[in-house]
Amino acid sequence: MKAMIFAAGRGERMRPLTDTCPKPLLKVRGRPLIVWHVLNLVRAGIVDIIINHAHLGQQIEDALGDGSRFGATIRYSPEAQALETAGAVAQARHLLGDAPFLAISGDIYCPYFDFAQVKGVLADADMWGNPYPVDQRDIAWLYLVKNPAHHPQGDFALNLYSISNQGEPLWTFANIGVYRPEMFDAIPPGQHAKLGPLIRHYAERGQVGGEVFAGDWTNVGTSLQLEQLNQANAGLRA
Repeated sequence: MKAMIFAAGRGERMRPLTDTCPKPLLKVRGRPLIVWHVLNLVRAGIVDIIINHAHLGQQIEDALGDGSRFGATIRYSPEAQALETAGAVAQARHLLGDAPFLAISGDIYCPYFDFAQVKGVLADADMWGNPYPVDQRDIAWLYLVKNPAHHPQGDFALNLYSISNQGEPLWTFANIGVYRPEMFDAIPPGQHAKLGPLIRHYAERGQVGGEVFAGDWTNVGTSLQLEQLNQANAGLRA
């Protein structure tokens, strides 16, 4: 399985820190946010990693290189201007291949997420080996978390392992998901496109599965959040 890390965002709410440093290179516990992901992916045996970038993207390439020092192979998908998440996938389709892939935002902190669990979530057959009809297979699998203080309204409901747009309770999308590449077929390379509306379209068709992740998870959106996160982890240097 391949993984894509979204790292092209400008990080406006994190300014002035992000005026000179791309948001995924900001450090928690002495380690850049994006490096936490790379190390955890490699630990799970996911070593083929694609990273998109735009704002100060060369800094990301300089920091991570080809990935060999982490035990990974890292390739980059540069964008002149950030294309949003779905647009980033469409731009990087030639690197992602034809199999389901993992995608994760580069600005979240989830140090104990076990990426090994994602490998079989979009299996094409049931436990007895019976193939699913193409039009009944899940096209995406999302990980959800308890609604954080900055997003109390949530995003999606979960009924067993099926994601829906309405219902109670609502959970927040953790910005960790597995997707079939064909989900992005209608988006031409270079076009700006958001992932949320695409997910909601397929959720309405009953083709999005998911589950709740109950471990440590923070969407690092502001400098105050970053400061609080580092204070909470004071003395726990990686």
